Amino acid sequence: VQLQAYGGGLVQARGSLRLSCATSGRPFSRYTVGWFRQAPGLEREFVAAVSWNGGLTYYADSAKGRFTISRDNAKNTVYLQMNTLKPEDTAVYYCTARYGAVGATESAQYDYWGQGTLVTVSS
Repeated sequence: VQLQAYGGGLVQARGSLRLSCATSGRPFSRYTVGWFRQAPGLEREFVAAVSWNGGLTYYADSAKGRFTISRDNAKNTVYLQMNTLKPEDTAVYYCTARYGAVGATESAQYDYWGQGTLVTVSS
C-alpha cells in the first residue's frame, strides 16, 4: 500500500483544515488507516484511526471532539477533518495503514507509511 498525505498548511488558531490520505496498491479497503503526527523535538504520536469499512473510529484524547476521521473506499482516500485548531497541533501529519483492528496507537503497529504533510497553527 502506498500512501500520500496532503492538505496541510498554515492556519490561525481556532481555524480548520482537512487532511487527505490518498492510497494505491493493495486493496485499500482491507486496511485500518490511521493518522499520526510529529512535532519538532517530540516523538511521533497517534491521532486517530478508522476501521476498514469506516464503522469504527478511535481518537487520541487530544483529538476527541475536534478531529474527525473518515474514509471513502471508492476513492481510496482517508480524511482527517481538524477543527478548533490550537498552536500545539502544529506538526507533520502522517497517514499510515495496518492490516488489523482499529485501536492500535503505537507507530510500530502500523505497516505502511506515507510522507507527511506539515500543519502549522499560528496563535
